[in-house]
Formats: sequence, C-alpha cells, structure tokens
Amino acid sequence: VLSFIIFICYIASVAASFMMAPLLEFLLALFLFFAYASKLNEKFKGLYWPLTDFLRCVTAAIIYFAISIAAVSKYNDGASKAGGVFGFIATIVYAIDFYITFNDLVTFLKQGSSDSPEGRRSEDENSDSDSD
Repeated sequence: VLSFIIFICYIASVAASFMMAPLLEFLLALFLFFAYASKLNEKFKGLYWPLTDFLRCVTAAIIYFAISIAAVSKYNDGASKAGGVFGFIATIVYAIDFYITFNDLVTFLKQGSSDSPEGRRSEDENSDSDSD
C-alpha cells in the first residue's frame, strides 16, 4: 500500500521520473503476496522464497532511500516532497522487514545445517561416545 501511495505521489509531481521504482516494488510485493496466499511457495520448491523476500526488502530499502533523498532535495513541489517523506517511511518499513526476514533466514539455515549429512555424522559420533 505504501509503494502505491508513493507511486501516486510521484505521478502527481514534477518528479515523475521516479515513478517506476515504486510501481515495480508494488507489483513485486503484490506478486509475492499472491504467491504466498495461493501456496505457490509450496508448489515451487526450487525457488527459496524467504531469500527472494529478503533480497526484495534490501533492494527496496536502498532504492527508496536514494530516490527519497533526490525527491526531497531536488524538487520543490508538494507532491515530490510527500513522495520523498513516504519514501523515507517505506525505507524504515523495509528495513524492519529486512531484519525480520534475516532472522527467519538465519533460523532456517541453522535448522538446515543440522539436517545435512555432516550434521548427522557428528551427532552419530556423539551418541557413540556417550554409549561408551
């Protein structure tokens, strides 16, 4: 929703050249929402979905921060300033989402490493030494 609001602000402003980043981010967020809602993430196991969401959050935060600085400092109309302010808010929101997704990603990777053959081998060795 925030990306759509920023998109509308940039369309109404002199800084219309910045409208593509919020539009693409809105469409990508809509696609990922649809994918999770329709359980596409369970059907397509080859694509690691949390990593996709993680990369989307990182790139969105960086891009929104950059275009918000440019919109606020370069253009003087109200819609550009509003788009810039909403862009800074979106940067904070995506940074929080980045942090949450990163913690989920680390938890998954730690869990995945215990399921690997090397992890099972070390567990077997520990259980052998315990029985001695």
